[in-house]
Amino acid sequence: MTSPAGYSRLHIILHWLVAVLIIPQFLLNDGIGGAFRAAMRGETAETSLLVPQHVFTGIAILALVIWRLVLRAKNGVPPLPEEEAPALKLVANLTHWGLYAVLALIVVSGGMAWFGGLGFAGGVHEALTTVLLILIGLHVLGALYQQFVLKTNILDRMRTPRL
Repeated sequence: MTSPAGYSRLHIILHWLVAVLIIPQFLLNDGIGGAFRAAMRGETAETSLLVPQHVFTGIAILALVIWRLVLRAKNGVPPLPEEEAPALKLVANLTHWGLYAVLALIVVSGGMAWFGGLGFAGGVHEALTTVLLILIGLHVLGALYQQFVLKTNILDRMRTPRL
């Protein structure tokens, strides 16, 4: 498969939509966390609107990640800048695939915890949130390093659609 010159408009939209949807998942997770802990103690938890918001947003994120993976398989992705060191390309690839995997696993583990009442899955879900934050940090720092230190204009790939 030939690599495209850049990401499609749809790929860019999906990227930023997932990024935006992740933010409230972290900022508003106390409601579902408290409700889950109460349910695990056998108590009737008072749930707020934040609980279904967290659940439905998680499901939406999973659907969008799957859609991105299908687009990636169908259309390919643009190559990393040629001048980038092989070690940095490896870190970039591992970070991207790690983000896809963790985003999928975090939704699955959350669903198993919430709908299956599995405390272990809740622990996995919480641990994966930390891994996700680290991967997001690496992703952002890597993009900023490429843009401003290596001057590869990498950020343009997620702003301007090209094929």
